[in-house]
Amino acid sequence: MKRTILSAITLCLLAIPSILFAAGTTDNFPTSPTTNHGKRWSIGYYEGGDYIEYKQTLIATIKGLMSTGWIETAPFPDFTGTTTRQIWQWCADNLQSNYLEFKKDAYYSSDWKVELRKQQVKALIQRLNSKKDINLMIAMGTWAGQDLANDQHHTPTIALAISDALSSGIIKDYNNSGYDHIHARVDPLRYERQVEIFHDIMGFQKLGIMYEDSVRGRSYASVDKIESVARERGFKIIRCFIQKGVEDKAQAEKEAIRCFAELCQTADAIYVTLHMGVNTHSLPTLVETANQAGIPTFSQAGSEEVKYGLLMSISQAEFKYVGQFHADTMAKIFNGAKPGELSQFFEEPSQIALNLKTASKIGYDPSVDILSAADEIYNDYLE
Repeated sequence: MKRTILSAITLCLLAIPSILFAAGTTDNFPTSPTTNHGKRWSIGYYEGGDYIEYKQTLIATIKGLMSTGWIETAPFPDFTGTTTRQIWQWCADNLQSNYLEFKKDAYYSSDWKVELRKQQVKALIQRLNSKKDINLMIAMGTWAGQDLANDQHHTPTIALAISDALSSGIIKDYNNSGYDHIHARVDPLRYERQVEIFHDIMGFQKLGIMYEDSVRGRSYASVDKIESVARERGFKIIRCFIQKGVEDKAQAEKEAIRCFAELCQTADAIYVTLHMGVNTHSLPTLVETANQAGIPTFSQAGSEEVKYGLLMSISQAEFKYVGQFHADTMAKIFNGAKPGELSQFFEEPSQIALNLKTASKIGYDPSVDILSAADEIYNDYLE
């Protein structure tokens, strides 16, 4: 009976985003393709460093632009194991469009290095102000959003794949970014919903999380949202602090692996938060550690990490809906809208992503209701 009730609650929670999605945005700017006074609109890209979600978001946005006619439809190669740099270079060389240009020399990545970040953003802002050859910037991730959400330039910029644009200081308010040239998609209750659904399904009493204990680290992990749900639901948070200021990717992976091992000894479930140490290279070790301890895991980042063996997350349907939202936002900007006057609210329709191989290894037998709520089911691990 208890499991039936929990399944019903979970299904209700999963229905909420779809209802809000149907409501849509309130602006009426057109999204139809148009040229820049007979020329193509030029697009640049900036990220803090390589991350799984960035690649998926970029591909989904490009597909969204294809679906609305801004780019000629073309098959994508298999980008498994590649980076956003390789995707951007392929787009610049291969995509055909009368309206858009992905500038080959306008790709910037700080590779998660603080000093390189300072150099990159200085050079980029100088280019935006002096050369003025970029009509729109894609700021991928929190670092990039923070670096371009200011008055040092006025190039239209959309911030993508941000865990919490408000707490990280990228926007001034959920309703308005505070800048005419800045737009960042927001879903204020996204991470509360994730933790609530995880708790409804697994009924844990001690939830493990790992993060860097700094303003930046708490923002990435949305710690305040997790704490809010914990207070409401009455479960305990088990914390493992990752070393502050780690720039080296290999060291970040070691920190994530260390924390996972510690959490598996004291927590009865782990909410895997966003961190550069959680990636395709470290995930096999993290998954094996959790599986051996029989600990269920939930990916904050999304279903891409479920493919690599984390137990569950919210399905993002190959990022289709969020990609279309970003594509439409870009289209409205090219049609004359200021980024700051467009609605930032959007929740993609969400269902569960579940890895049955992991479920079997930890002894979790999902109910029929949970399986019916799963939009993505994986029977093995991506290598």
